[in-house]
Amino acid sequence: MAAHPEHPHSDSSSVTYIGRERVSQPVTAPAPTIPSRWIIGGALVLVLIIGLLVARHFMQPAPVTGANLQQMQAPLVSVMTPNLKAVQSTVTFTGTIHARYDMPISAEGESGRITAVLVEAGDRVKRGQALVRLDQSVLRPQMNRLEASLEEAKAQANLSAAEYRRAQGVEASGALSAEEIARRHAAAVTDEARVKVAAAQLNEAQARLGKTQIVAPADGIVLTRSAEVGQTASPGGEPLFRLARDGEMEMRGQVAERDLAELSVDQTAQVYLTGIDKPFTGKVRLLGAIIDPQSRLGEIRIALAPDAKIRPGAFARAEVVVGAAQRPILPQTAVLSDAQGTYVLVVNGNNKAERRAVRIADTSPEGLVISDGLTGNERVIATAGAFLRIGETVRVAETKPAGT
Repeated sequence: MAAHPEHPHSDSSSVTYIGRERVSQPVTAPAPTIPSRWIIGGALVLVLIIGLLVARHFMQPAPVTGANLQQMQAPLVSVMTPNLKAVQSTVTFTGTIHARYDMPISAEGESGRITAVLVEAGDRVKRGQALVRLDQSVLRPQMNRLEASLEEAKAQANLSAAEYRRAQGVEASGALSAEEIARRHAAAVTDEARVKVAAAQLNEAQARLGKTQIVAPADGIVLTRSAEVGQTASPGGEPLFRLARDGEMEMRGQVAERDLAELSVDQTAQVYLTGIDKPFTGKVRLLGAIIDPQSRLGEIRIALAPDAKIRPGAFARAEVVVGAAQRPILPQTAVLSDAQGTYVLVVNGNNKAERRAVRIADTSPEGLVISDGLTGNERVIATAGAFLRIGETVRVAETKPAGT
């Protein structure tokens, strides 16, 4: 039998026989198609770019013009409207304390050496009280001699007067001649005149001796003392004492010309002294009759009651209430000053800084009281006005009421 038998042929179909040496191979089905990871990342980037372009389109700023640029560069300031508030109108001034009647006391008559000083500065003295004694070693003997001369003149005058009376008694009998009677009458008159001369000389010596004791001319307080034992006191020299008559004191100051018109005599004043919290009450005693053409100030004097705490030479500040008024009040940061005076900066209708001269009348817990220069409706730059230029355009941040 053969290895490959023959197969009968058929007309309808042919059969293929596979040899033993052919190996059958498995057939695998094709895998489905999956998009690449790089393609997904690129799509996300594309979406992000499109979103950024859209956002940039909608958020693009408006075109900057010259006016907008200037407005953006203008400084930003805060302003306030001071308005008007009811405040007491006061006139404030400074000065020093003086004795109302300052009396210098010096030596009178002849010069003399001081032998005793009887008072000290600050003592209260009475009229006629001895302050200083001068050397009397020369004047005392002179007065004693004149007293003796006066007694001698009186004795001689009495003798002459007696002789004249006797002559008159015998005049009718003719015992004495008319010439003798006339002589005796002349002697009596002459001796009487000599008595008067001696009395006048004695009075002069007594007056000179009295000048060796310097006394107080009035009641008061001894302000200063320059007399020392052994010092020579002479008329016209430096005063030995200064006396405040009756102890009355006053404050003397200078007031601006515009304030002087608001003051009047007898107005009540409060006087403050350095180191003393409690004020002293006084009254306007005198207003100057003239205005200094250089300083434009006038004199004012405030009478004060006697007090041990009030000492001449002390610095004082006084306030006189002259009435109530409606005044603008500004914080201290809003008020500036330079060589031209005190001023503030206001923002006008064109939003530009404008200089406005003002005058400060007083201070209060809320700020500075402005008496002239503002109506109360202005927009005043509250702070940092010194860093702005006059006429500079500004931006207003906020309008604040006065006192904020």
